[in-house]
Amino acid sequence: MSHQRPRFPARLGAGAQGVSPAPAPVVSRKGAPSARSEVRSGPSGATRPAVPRSTGLGLDSAAVRARMVQRLAQGGVRHPAVLAALSAVERHRFVDTALVNQAYEDTSLPIGLGQTISKPSVVARMVELLLDAPLLAAGGRGRVLEIGTGCGYQAAVLAQVVAEVYSIERLRALHEKARANLRPLRLANLHLLFGDGMVGYARGAPYAGIIAAAGGDAVPPAWLEQIAVGGRLVAPCAAADGVQNLVVMERHAGGWTRRMLEPVLFVPLKSGTA
Repeated sequence: MSHQRPRFPARLGAGAQGVSPAPAPVVSRKGAPSARSEVRSGPSGATRPAVPRSTGLGLDSAAVRARMVQRLAQGGVRHPAVLAALSAVERHRFVDTALVNQAYEDTSLPIGLGQTISKPSVVARMVELLLDAPLLAAGGRGRVLEIGTGCGYQAAVLAQVVAEVYSIERLRALHEKARANLRPLRLANLHLLFGDGMVGYARGAPYAGIIAAAGGDAVPPAWLEQIAVGGRLVAPCAAADGVQNLVVMERHAGGWTRRMLEPVLFVPLKSGTA
């Protein structure tokens, strides 16, 4: 069975399996920032727009992010593309105004509706693990699915390092918040979907990677079906004792390999939309 690459911007019809129709995509030319932006190449050699350059005022200073990235590098993050993406994406734009002073600390922060923005170290760790997938490490096509858009921060980071990103969110209010946060960045390779992440997004499959920002007792079968050979899943998963661990699953021609890594703490994985 052949897989046809969906056209961008991605629009979900009423018949899309397990996904509700979404409003117009996040990419918009209206209200575009006047700050100069640049185009950079990712691992696959494809070009994509980078986030607008900072103005150097207050938390909008690249120096603040540089210090955060330096701490992450000292903590063990080694992938140059991941470090560059974390340096480029302004995390303070994705948190509430009252929390901007904590935006570049290595801490998770509330974003509403009982959800959080992950620690920068956790985002770096998961994206780094994803980029080690054979299809991505070898400079392949690089289409990735993110489960749980949240406020949009990790989606923006992913858009810097892979060719194409689909990100799906089940909570409409968060989906709209992410759209608002991301619209000024004009990331043409990033497309937000509103729907049930438990069923993934079959129209975009097969994926070189799937990354999840919520953890359940088991990996949904739909995610595994939508990963290409040579692709990788990075997700939190609860063990028998209820403790979540980071799990990496890689698809090979003859089956799967699975590694359970360090303990993590993510919001629970839920089905449906709200």
